[in-house]
Amino acid sequence: MGLPALLHDRFVHGRRVDRLAELLSASLPSCRRLLDVGCGDGRITRAVADRSPGLEVAGIDVVIRPETAVPVSAYDGSRIPFDDNSFEVVMMVDVLHHSQDPLAVLREARRVASAALLVKDHCLDGLAAYPTLRLMDYVGNAHHGVPLPYNYWPRERWRAACAELDLTVVSWQGRPRLYPAPVRPIFERSLHFVALLEVP
Repeated sequence: MGLPALLHDRFVHGRRVDRLAELLSASLPSCRRLLDVGCGDGRITRAVADRSPGLEVAGIDVVIRPETAVPVSAYDGSRIPFDDNSFEVVMMVDVLHHSQDPLAVLREARRVASAALLVKDHCLDGLAAYPTLRLMDYVGNAHHGVPLPYNYWPRERWRAACAELDLTVVSWQGRPRLYPAPVRPIFERSLHFVALLEVP
């Protein structure tokens, strides 16, 4: 692991987990079962569950890490291994841009969710958005063996995908303050969002 990855793990990852758990929990509708697609080490999944008493969580990922905070099942990155409407909410945190076909993954999540999708991802909007997102992705994920196709969408493409899949945008929160203040103007900007997408 290189120095940038070590610095990320030490100074960014823990803050990111806490802040995302706070934002995701605030957006989470009342539900009993939640599936986290691409849950990584499961720390965010666990933190969301800890803030929602009685919530049953499950995680799936294409790369199973040696230690996870929740049970994680293998996932081929294409077909989610659950029946239609198996969970009220499907959560995806910085997952879709790791897919070769984000729309197909979003469609699968919609199939499995009976109520809503809870999504944290990126928007390819603004000056130098692409190289900034690539840098963040590489530093945070390369040493874990996570696929890095750098497949980011601008906000307009997100709107089109929601319309195509008949998903209603209930909330869309940008600038989630994931990074320490000194680097926020570089790595935050309009590059991140948390959205609750309702399944009719």
